[in-house]
Amino acid sequence: MAKKKKKLTGGRRLNRSYGGDAFIFFILTIFGLFFAYPLVYAINNAFKPLNEIFLFPPKLWVRQPTMNNFQDLFIIMSKSWVTFSRYIFNTVLITAVGTGGLIIVASMGAFVVSKYRFPGAKLFFNVVIVTLMFSGYVTAIPNYLVMTKLGWVDTYLSIIVPAFAMPMGFFLLKQFIDTIPNTLLEAAKVDGAKEWRIFVWIILPMVKPAWLTVMIFSVQSLWNARASNFIYSEQLKTLPYALSQIISGGIARAGVGAAVTLFVMIVPLVMFIFAQSNILQTMASSGIKE
Repeated sequence: MAKKKKKLTGGRRLNRSYGGDAFIFFILTIFGLFFAYPLVYAINNAFKPLNEIFLFPPKLWVRQPTMNNFQDLFIIMSKSWVTFSRYIFNTVLITAVGTGGLIIVASMGAFVVSKYRFPGAKLFFNVVIVTLMFSGYVTAIPNYLVMTKLGWVDTYLSIIVPAFAMPMGFFLLKQFIDTIPNTLLEAAKVDGAKEWRIFVWIILPMVKPAWLTVMIFSVQSLWNARASNFIYSEQLKTLPYALSQIISGGIARAGVGAAVTLFVMIVPLVMFIFAQSNILQTMASSGIKE
């Protein structure tokens, strides 16, 4: 019989065998390897020569690493009518402004709905929850009609402004702010703090895991946005759109396509690695009430 280990945590005694720990670790390792396989495969593919990319059955690890795929990518982009740096600038601008605006708008709205009682607050939150059920394909036509009426088609605003209203961001921030005790805010008011000061110096620092999670979701969405439905000028095209045109070149550009895949996924991946603990904390706390 496996030896039992006892640990006192938070006033409760937890009993679990070493065998149980080993089994849980084994299961988590299996699932971790399963989900990591596509990522490892994509990274290795970017450094494979063409003969290894088309090898059957495909191999996970690269045998003869090469940088030719990345060199070919930059050669192709250097010959395009619009410079490669312009595509990068467009994507970085849309991602940065859209994400920053989302965090500000969603956090301010979530703070008001969570901590203030006014007519229609519950209805407003229920509407936000309902919008979570609709995908971007369902709202594509209404969004285009709205952007046309506003005259924002073929401008950065057609991508940036709708990003401010991501329902998931508002929902996560509101649920996280619900966990902040009202007594803490009342104490700040007694000390003379105004609403703006409470929001900036108390609410935002305490919900940092939540807005970091929202930032990850927003960056992932905007960084990979082709925006081809709203932007037609080549000078305003985003990097994913330009890279997708390269991939459409056929089998000869399979190696370049592998480099493109790595190039597009690297930014959201790096951000997720550095903020993963905050994401887990947000998901664990989003349903907890005071």
